[in-house]
Amino acid sequence: METPYHDLIEEYQSEDIMSVNHSRTIHRISVAFSRYDEQFDILPELELELSTGKCKPDISIYHNLPVDWLNDIIYYNQPPVTAIEILSPKQAVNELTDKAYKQYFPAGVQSVWLIIPVLQTIHLLLPDGSKKPFSTGILRDPATGIELDLARLFK
Repeated sequence: METPYHDLIEEYQSEDIMSVNHSRTIHRISVAFSRYDEQFDILPELELELSTGKCKPDISIYHNLPVDWLNDIIYYNQPPVTAIEILSPKQAVNELTDKAYKQYFPAGVQSVWLIIPVLQTIHLLLPDGSKKPFSTGILRDPATGIELDLARLFK
């Protein structure tokens, strides 16, 4: 009896497949944003259950949330101010733009960053449909005031 072929990779959604550059990008952003710790919670890989469905941004930015170490939340139901998505090697850009326009913005997210490591670019998307590409310089998010130096991110 022959065992049927089974590809384990197909069991995972493309957003669940991590890579070195994907992980490095999350780490560098988290380190760069540590200076905003008094004002914002920077939460990588937080599971969300928004009015538009379940999702998991690579990084969610919230105004500081109340701290309760005794009662944790698995699926947070409030939209972040900013959602950051990093393109994975096996992911299509339209997966991320669909998530921005069909899930994040209708749920109340105020800005979305689409980071494309292979091109060393960030596209800042806003609910009004405007898009701003950044490949050099300082990105300043209008929703949070958070700034990121792209030279440091992609060094």
